[in-house]
Amino acid sequence: MRFGGSRPKQYLPLAGTTVIVQTLRRLDCLGARAIAVGLAPDDSYWADAQPALATPLVTYTGGAERALTVLNGLAALKGEAASNDLVFVHDAARPCVREADLRRLYEAALDSADGALLARPVADTVKRGDAKGEAVATVDRRDLWLAQTPQVFRFERLYAALAATVAAQELVTDEAGAIERLGGRPRLVACSHDNIKITMPEDLALAEIYLAQQDSERMTTCG
Repeated sequence: MRFGGSRPKQYLPLAGTTVIVQTLRRLDCLGARAIAVGLAPDDSYWADAQPALATPLVTYTGGAERALTVLNGLAALKGEAASNDLVFVHDAARPCVREADLRRLYEAALDSADGALLARPVADTVKRGDAKGEAVATVDRRDLWLAQTPQVFRFERLYAALAATVAAQELVTDEAGAIERLGGRPRLVACSHDNIKITMPEDLALAEIYLAQQDSERMTTCG
């Protein structure tokens, strides 16, 4: 069962704060020029949720579709970003992304004209089902990956790709899809299993466990 109720999932409590604050703290390690946060027009939670970060925060109004929300975010950063700057696009509901994965993603994006994204190879057997909920085929999983975020691209390349997608009224579910639509081949960067997206109520409990494990690992390493 997915989340219900009036409070958006990014503002649900997680490990002493909220999901979005945990996520923003992870991105703060990148030393970016700015972090743009897309908000719903009627958002009444952000004012009480803003964390203290080293990176300046910029807020803007999101759109009806993901591509529009990211386009609005790029527009909000126009004064901060050069055409060749790398832009990280991340889901607010992925609070467990590891700093090591962010660093490897950054290095891969630096070396790729088409950008890069965190992803995981499909490990389970994949079935194709029909309208009756019956399995009709087994899909070869050898080249299949589960796309995650962050996804990283050059500023102007991403802006042009998303603008073209919106103009053509084509729906893409991630930024890599917009780049691929123009013939690009973003690099896949395998990430840790705990980069989960908060979608179901049970995901919150799992995220809390993962965050505690990561904190313990850091303490062990530092000690």
